[in-house]
Amino acid sequence: MASSFLSVSLLFIGLHAAGGFMEFVTGRCVFNSTELKDIEYIRSYFYNKLEYTRFSSSVGRYVGFTEYGVKNAEYWNSDPSELAAMRAQKETYCQHNIKNRYDYTLSKSAQPYVRLRSVTPPGGKHSSMLVCSVYDFYPQNIKVSWTRDGQPETAGVTSTDELADGDWYYQTHSHLEYTPRSGEKISCVVEHISLSEPLVEDWDPSMPESERNKIAIGASGLILGLTLSLAGFIYYKRKARGRILVPSN
Repeated sequence: MASSFLSVSLLFIGLHAAGGFMEFVTGRCVFNSTELKDIEYIRSYFYNKLEYTRFSSSVGRYVGFTEYGVKNAEYWNSDPSELAAMRAQKETYCQHNIKNRYDYTLSKSAQPYVRLRSVTPPGGKHSSMLVCSVYDFYPQNIKVSWTRDGQPETAGVTSTDELADGDWYYQTHSHLEYTPRSGEKISCVVEHISLSEPLVEDWDPSMPESERNKIAIGASGLILGLTLSLAGFIYYKRKARGRILVPSN
């Protein structure tokens, strides 16, 4: 499972003077699972955004990064009760919060949706290329494969990594280069934890996507033209009924 991160502020103290300054303390838990061995507790002390002292459960003691921070670390490291309290935070503070995060956030999932389309292959090496694009799924792990007439198809297949959208969702794209054969059935198969069974998207080669788009655009234009013509005809008839004919002498 990919590394996860949980950060919780333990204490915040803001002080302002003529030049302005700020000191604050944060505690955070870095983890790969809910197992204690995969958890690290870190407590950091900052002054004006500069970290000067840190405790890490992986190190087991305080470390200073400035002259003042080194003095603080030496003082705290000389107190066995202080070190015991900090080392216990990994279990008493981190493990509890991490379990809640897994239960209420990381265990959730979102079903993907699939778009299957034909594109022009680069270089003209193959007569056809299909792209199976999978969008808006969570968590990240997913399997995208191809079948031809119900049998796995691996030749000519390339896929991207799972790409983060920046909003917790992911997308991925799989390409299939192939030479069409009459009567064959090609499908993109998506397997994800959010799906109770694989999601299968069949390719319909009856009409290229570009041709379908042209027909859709043409039909929309025809409907718009007929609508405008009808509106003009109705307007003309209403104006004609409102005219008064004056006989000539």
